[in-house]
Amino acid sequence: MPDGESRRQTRTIRDARGLAAAGLIPPGAEAAAARVAGRYAISVTDHVARLMNPADPADPIALQYIPDSAELLTAPGETDDPTADGPFTPVKGVVHRYPDRALLKPLLACPVYCRFCFRREVVGPDGGLLTEAELEAALAWFERTPAVREAVLTGGDPFMLSARRLGAMLRRLAAVPHIETLRVHTRVPVADPARVDAALVQALRVEKPVYVALHANHAREFAAEATAALSRLADAGVPLLGQSVLLRGVNDSAEALEALFRAMLRARVKPYYLHALDPAPGVSRFAVPDAEGLRLLEGLRGKVPGHGLPVFVRESPAGGGKRPVARASGA
Repeated sequence: MPDGESRRQTRTIRDARGLAAAGLIPPGAEAAAARVAGRYAISVTDHVARLMNPADPADPIALQYIPDSAELLTAPGETDDPTADGPFTPVKGVVHRYPDRALLKPLLACPVYCRFCFRREVVGPDGGLLTEAELEAALAWFERTPAVREAVLTGGDPFMLSARRLGAMLRRLAAVPHIETLRVHTRVPVADPARVDAALVQALRVEKPVYVALHANHAREFAAEATAALSRLADAGVPLLGQSVLLRGVNDSAEALEALFRAMLRARVKPYYLHALDPAPGVSRFAVPDAEGLRLLEGLRGKVPGHGLPVFVRESPAGGGKRPVARASGA
């Protein structure tokens, strides 16, 4: 793994041949999947593979992770930096888009690679791990920037780091007087839940509040192993937030969204954001119009508890940050 200190080795499929051998794609699809893999990383953990139904071409888990030749077609308006991280990067590994919070991206590796990822041009198995000097420069930036009151660890997936390394980063940030809260964004609990072990939970125990924001898009991702991993975090007093992306074919129905939000609540995860799809290259097959997303969420009011409904947001152009999606005038 990227930092050489992974707590366990996960059997992970990383190429088209592996997908075919596991029966996750038909043999005739291997060449097309290999072409996609030449540009965008593939990674499917054994846990996620067990959640898939390869016999169903519309399987909502497989759609998120199995490569499709449509990814090689870039539609108008798609860009390799749809959230405009670049102009807001004061030092490598830091994104400072909002006045009071900033992202720290210590690595660019993930347990799985989503086919709709907005950072798909940069994430991958080589890890993109910050060097010690780069990490020191990033942490020093947080220390000398008093306007920042929350540090958000993202990437990549920070839970791919060793517990020792993650804990050291969190303790360093927690020691900064003007930083009040810490947040860690992750897919690990639903993609490789065994990684959420006692050492990782202990790493989150620092002197400042630590929130964990979980990325999950479908109720089936909350399998028994995943809910157990989330329970280990919740039982340790870690507040859990849920964020999802509205995806065509995955969760673009009232029934799918209701099931997802209820699964989060049962796992003690507060639905936080429902993201409109970011226009990264080759992701247009997943796009759902904003008006449709608003209609779906509005249809759930009164059916799902108020605390179970997330805010529907879209990234503003040119790095303006997340904004609630509003109904068009006259709609």
